Amino acid sequence: MLPDYATYDEAMGLDWYAVDPNLRFTLDRLLPENADRAIAEELVGEYGPLVGGPIARRAEVTDKNGPVLERWDHWGREADRVVHNDTWLENKADLVRHNYTSLHARAGNRPVPGVVTAAINYLVCQAETALICAMGMTNGATDIVQRYAPDAVRADIVGRLTSTDPDVAWEGGMFLTERQGGSDVGANTTKAVQDGDEWRLYGEKFFCSNIDADVFIVLARPDGAPEGARGLGTFIVPRQLPDGSTNGFHMRRLKPKLGTVGVPTGEVVLEGALAWLAGGSSQSATGDAARDGRGINRMMEMVNGSRFGVAVMGLGIHRRSFLEAAIYAAHREQWGQRIDRYPLVRETLVDLLVELEAGMAVTFECAAAVRGSADEEEARLLRRILIPLAKMRATRAAVGAASSALEVLGGNGYMNDWPMARQYRDAQCHPIWEGTENIICLDVRRAMKGEGAHEALLARIERSLDTAGPHEPLARPADAVASALKDAREAIAYLASADDDLQLLQARRLANLLADVSEGAVLLDEAAWALERHGDARKALVARRFARQHLETLPVRGIVDDDRTVLDFFDPLIRYGKVDTAAVA
Repeated sequence: MLPDYATYDEAMGLDWYAVDPNLRFTLDRLLPENADRAIAEELVGEYGPLVGGPIARRAEVTDKNGPVLERWDHWGREADRVVHNDTWLENKADLVRHNYTSLHARAGNRPVPGVVTAAINYLVCQAETALICAMGMTNGATDIVQRYAPDAVRADIVGRLTSTDPDVAWEGGMFLTERQGGSDVGANTTKAVQDGDEWRLYGEKFFCSNIDADVFIVLARPDGAPEGARGLGTFIVPRQLPDGSTNGFHMRRLKPKLGTVGVPTGEVVLEGALAWLAGGSSQSATGDAARDGRGINRMMEMVNGSRFGVAVMGLGIHRRSFLEAAIYAAHREQWGQRIDRYPLVRETLVDLLVELEAGMAVTFECAAAVRGSADEEEARLLRRILIPLAKMRATRAAVGAASSALEVLGGNGYMNDWPMARQYRDAQCHPIWEGTENIICLDVRRAMKGEGAHEALLARIERSLDTAGPHEPLARPADAVASALKDAREAIAYLASADDDLQLLQARRLANLLADVSEGAVLLDEAAWALERHGDARKALVARRFARQHLETLPVRGIVDDDRTVLDFFDPLIRYGKVDTAAVA
């Protein structure tokens, strides 16, 4: 059980891994192999004090000193250079030195479980989600380059993207959207013209994050390709040519963003930029390969990975918001006592944590889907539908969490010299990044109609109900999950025969229903595991509280329910203490 939060002066300066028993619980449950758990402890444990200390402190400075585009040098020549505060550069250098882009090397070149990568991202995002935008896209670009770049340049580019030397390391970026298209990438007009074994790109990109990276993954339409998304190709574009000259690449301006200030986002003009086609293999440089209709699929591989990363960004902000609120509420006194002694504040803190643990359960399930699935195909389908659901839920919950935590801090929370104002501004970015909530709901619908991915999800939920069955403390939340699952099946059957307009109108409600029942189901798994391994009913309380808030219909809006969970179990819930099974039976 953690100490009283009053023993902490502030969140910055703490080891954020050490003060997060739920993260350790998640790693224990999802990494049953001792070797994997040992790697996790070494790598994730190293990041706890790093992000809670120097990276978090520098992030506050970066937010007040964002990047600036230097368009011209003092001779009047085009410079196209982004000038950063040293704190941003030092934070990225720290991640590079700590193997953020080369975890496999740190692990002895053995595969690093996705759960471990997610845990590291979760910690970094508590300090600054903008960092993960920059460095996470670097990992995504590395994967595309490794698979599709020409033999002559692949090893050099991958070596730079995965280097642990900040003076050598490169970064990656991704350019999809254009002014006229936005989420409708099929409306893109950037053109790719074949030039021997290479290509030249011409056009404009409108939202380019990490705009001063070294290599970009770019959507463009090959000459002669059909209109729409199926006519797009995915290209690898270096920012500079081997002689150091600019590769037909011009930065028009940086965007004046509300939040995520550190990572520069701007507009780019491509004027004959040299590019390599990301085709079916590293040798697919022909015009026919560029027009095979699968270019958008290759880009979506990177986008789906990015969506998972954005879900983790939401979790990071949610966790930081809870930690700031819990510490402040333990210190702040009003009317003669600490405000975390008042019932309404207790309810706020408990519900912040319950929502966080529900979001973590589903998001980390995406990283461990193979372990909980019948076979690899079911795991693929589960990730296909669960990643957009996790992104939708975790990012939206983070906006609410940042708002609630800011309010716990009162007027201080609204001030820019306290930490919550930035968290609130940054949180609003993530429901937009990699697809707005509307787009995500439509993607869930697409996964259901095109691939039947919901069947894998429903089967996974059924297994959670089987797991919960023997445990009496889980009877109430399991009944709520079973009832919601019945509703989900009925909704799916009804919408299958409804007209398109009605299906589209109900897409958000269906996605939220699926997210609710998914979170409730995986919380049952966590609670059953804790009961079986440790005789600990704390997670059962979390599952019960989540079900009460999201899955049950309570009479008189719950006022006459007389539920005292947030009062009677406040300390073990927010400080992660063990709860006897008999207390919640």
